[in-house]
Amino acid sequence: MRHTQAFRLVSVLIPGPRRICVLTLRNVETYSRGNPTSALDGCYPGLTTDRSRPMFDVIVVGARCAGSPVAMLLARRGHRVLMVDRSSFPSDAVSTHYIHQAGLSRLQAWGLLDEVIDAKTPAIRKMNYANHGIPLIGFADPIDGIDAVYCPRRVVLDEILVNAARRAGVEVLEQFTVSDLVFSEGRVVGIRGREGDGPEQEFRSTVVVGADGFHSTVARKVGAELYNVRPAAGFTYYSYYSGLDWGLHHKTGFHEQWFGTWPTNGDVNMVAVICTRRQLKEFRQDPEARFLAVFDDVEPEMGAQLREQGRREEPLRPMRYPDNYYRRSHGPGWALVGDAGYHKDPITGWGMTDAFLHGELLADRIHEALSGERTMDDALADYVKVRDEESAPVYDYTTAMAELTLDPYLEAVLGAISTSQEWTTKMLGMIAGGVEGHELFAPDNLERIYDDAGVPEHRRIYEPS
Repeated sequence: MRHTQAFRLVSVLIPGPRRICVLTLRNVETYSRGNPTSALDGCYPGLTTDRSRPMFDVIVVGARCAGSPVAMLLARRGHRVLMVDRSSFPSDAVSTHYIHQAGLSRLQAWGLLDEVIDAKTPAIRKMNYANHGIPLIGFADPIDGIDAVYCPRRVVLDEILVNAARRAGVEVLEQFTVSDLVFSEGRVVGIRGREGDGPEQEFRSTVVVGADGFHSTVARKVGAELYNVRPAAGFTYYSYYSGLDWGLHHKTGFHEQWFGTWPTNGDVNMVAVICTRRQLKEFRQDPEARFLAVFDDVEPEMGAQLREQGRREEPLRPMRYPDNYYRRSHGPGWALVGDAGYHKDPITGWGMTDAFLHGELLADRIHEALSGERTMDDALADYVKVRDEESAPVYDYTTAMAELTLDPYLEAVLGAISTSQEWTTKMLGMIAGGVEGHELFAPDNLERIYDDAGVPEHRRIYEPS
């Protein structure tokens, strides 16, 4: 009878994913002696009666494109990781779906790219880019052997990432809402929250990672300030259309309007428009008509095809995003990753790729600290330093493109690049994350670009105004 009571106790006390727990005779005897909770020590890594040591090495709040890689990579190195998310999986999320080759190379390194491909995510090997009538058509050179881009729907991608974290040994709690952080002597040492409508639970760890988006609870609870803020320039509407064989298009017109389209899972194209915020009031009056009007303005032939051949399979979805920003992303016992710590306009589609790159960077630094190679505070500070340095060119380029205008400098440079397939490939390689900006925009390289295009000296511009 007492053995049966002990096993019933397990189902009551162990929170989160259901997990078979084998109790030894010693465990059961401990229970029978009136110390039931200690009977479970070592049986479930998140439940312990020793308050002097954390339940986990790392708790990750948020299980999508930033959180799951951090959790997975740390668990693969033997660390005890809990990951929580208010959603359940599979589930959708607002997204561009676009993963650049630099991001796909991380999925490949983690052994997950084949899962994305096997989910019948279309391969894209040609980019049709245009900005104010300047075309750049082609594709970037391979990065780590990857000669295509893929744009998986989030209901596909996020489940792949979460399942990979589980396979690595991460404890995953879905439908878990974090209500507060636990502090001790000025450090974050854990989280409190609820799984669904259940009772409040507390979990403790050496470090808590906020990967919970730009409305991050972790960021709010630690009072993380914004810096290098640049106002958001636009807003987005998007949906999914069948009946179109367009491939990938990324085109900015002359009237502060942009559209993008690329194939995704389910034999549909994601089709999106971006307009500057001054157009938002008019757009809201008739979103469907205004959506089609953007295509008519930027590429009339494609506007006609959208009307005649396209079939919208889901409602139009609006996305009004916050300002571009960096947020203070580390402190005693905590760090931020993904949109929680750094956000930019979606026009360049770099959100998920940066989440992968910075998630891996953060996991590396946390591992160094947990392994005793450096202090946690030093490791997290270095993560932010490297993230800010490496992301600055993409941040600058993205916020410039988001204005949906073309200053004389970029007009001159892109116009010259478009005359050469070699330079076009390099430019598309920079957008893909495989070419450094200086390989195009350093003065000596700009001179070569202008020479190859035969641009007169008086029309050459070497620096932005």
